Amino acid sequence: MDSEFLEKLKSFRIPTCLRVCAGTDGSVTFLLEIMTGHPTAVMTEYQHVISADKWMAQMFGVEVGADINDRVVTLTAGETPYVYARSLSAIEKMPPGVKCDMIKADIPIGRILRDHNIETRRDFEDVEIHSQESLFEASSVLSRSYKIVHHSGVLMWINERFPIDDRWLL
Repeated sequence: MDSEFLEKLKSFRIPTCLRVCAGTDGSVTFLLEIMTGHPTAVMTEYQHVISADKWMAQMFGVEVGADINDRVVTLTAGETPYVYARSLSAIEKMPPGVKCDMIKADIPIGRILRDHNIETRRDFEDVEIHSQESLFEASSVLSRSYKIVHHSGVLMWINERFPIDDRWLL
């Protein structure tokens, strides 16, 4: 799917900085800091433990009803919001130490993985533009979803939404 993801992303008429953030297999938080020159803040909108439905159970390799951490955050740099992100993670699959930091609010996932020396890869699922959806006062949104894989198992599923507008002309 990575080559399909890349070709689809390359076909979009979007600002280069947005294309870089949407196409990275690394930390968006870190890229935002480099691009804007400002620290990136993570503002937790909500975080709950929910029960795994059939799709989540299959994806994470857990039983239906297992505890899933459901977290939604906004990433801002300076005073500008850049990313709205939802992550799902199976609590029983989290490596030691990661669970504690994931439950704490306002810590970027990339930083948590780096601080705990967790080797992962990102498997991209999809990228698309929603022209009738608004986010942070922009009238269209780029959405991407991917899985963070650790030791051949899915550690997290993430959907990130980026407003498409001039904030990316950095």
